[in-house]
Amino acid sequence: MDQMIGAITALNGWVWGAPMLVLILGTGLYLMLGLKFMPLRNIGAAFRMLFAGRHSDSEGDITPFQALMTSLSATIGTGNIAGVATAIAIGGPGALFWMWCTALVGMATKYAEAVCAVQFRERDANGDYCGGPMYYIKNGLSRRWHWLAIAFAVFGSIAGFGIGNGVQANSVAHAMESSFGVDPRVTGGLLLVAVAAVVLGGVRRIAEVAGVLVPLMATLYLAAGLVIILLSITELPGVIALVVDSAFTGTAATGGFAGASIWIAIQFGVARGIFSNEAGLGSAPIAHAAAKTNSPVKQGMVAMLGTFIDTLVVCSITGFVILLSGDWSTGLNGAALSVQAFSSALPGGEYVVTIGLVLFAFTTILGWNYYCERCLVYLFGVKVELPFRILWVLAIPVGAAANLQTIWLVADTLNAMMALPNLIALLLLSPVIFRLTREYFASAAATTR
Repeated sequence: MDQMIGAITALNGWVWGAPMLVLILGTGLYLMLGLKFMPLRNIGAAFRMLFAGRHSDSEGDITPFQALMTSLSATIGTGNIAGVATAIAIGGPGALFWMWCTALVGMATKYAEAVCAVQFRERDANGDYCGGPMYYIKNGLSRRWHWLAIAFAVFGSIAGFGIGNGVQANSVAHAMESSFGVDPRVTGGLLLVAVAAVVLGGVRRIAEVAGVLVPLMATLYLAAGLVIILLSITELPGVIALVVDSAFTGTAATGGFAGASIWIAIQFGVARGIFSNEAGLGSAPIAHAAAKTNSPVKQGMVAMLGTFIDTLVVCSITGFVILLSGDWSTGLNGAALSVQAFSSALPGGEYVVTIGLVLFAFTTILGWNYYCERCLVYLFGVKVELPFRILWVLAIPVGAAANLQTIWLVADTLNAMMALPNLIALLLLSPVIFRLTREYFASAAATTR
């Protein structure tokens, strides 16, 4: 087992090395500059589109609001609780700064992904909308690039069992065991039944459940975090200064914290940032392709809010609570660190984290079920839908009882393999993205004259 973990760790260090980090951040920065900072200038307009998109008569399978909630259901998961804690525990406070940087440029990446997803989507044999990297590669690029679509679909269908299934089930099982003494096997069985009741109904049932649970769980978790921050508001400026300073100087060893260089802070900040908000991963556009919309740009603006909400809001709250508590330097890691930070600052805080983790992970399993299914449909057709859904729910108890460290390392590696073909496609399709954006805003300006 130790040799396997060592091998996976070595591979993980290679795929998340400097070239990958430059590609992720560089693609986001290039798209942001090419869009002339449109995502940052239009956050308010995007929120108005989101709330207006609760109902739509346009072609599609789910409303724009449900598309974002389905995307967020997969995005807001253990990465927002355990992932942030891991980034800080290994990379130091500076890792949070690099998570923010990843999110800021990631808004442009997520916008571009959704624009391409709607622009190049198609219908499957059942009449349902299909989209995402494999389809915008197939329909937007020449045949010599189509191997990238197959590569993405293969990696995406496998990666989901790590990031969207195993990691989530495992984190829930450990949280329930530590907080309530529930056997991981029992948690795995209960999760299996709950997930099966939803995913066997397809994307429309997933979207309906996500549309209710995502706003509820995010509101409750954020409320608890904000209470803790307000109770220590005078210490917040010092924490922010620590985050920024550590991002450029590294963090010295202290207490149970082993110390971290600038490079480690960047590496874990970006890797966990991508794990959390999935910008550049190519997963979210699969959900946005099913939206009832006739405007790729409008759906892109709704989509970019996923990165804003996930990292700049939810992850920041978790990070601030951990740093304000001082528990980040105790040697704790993952969900255990978040539980300790919340419980030390708020009576019953450990239950807030545990319940939040359970709900976050549950909805992530739902969203990633859809992502993996669409990848397999691209490869093999609609006949794989039911067998895959059964396999997906049967994998949950296995993930719940697996080794946590191995699950996280495999998930990180597969995430990188998914991101590569997607980021290459976005760079190649960037002229289309820029043109559609210019045309939309030019048309909008003309109608207001």
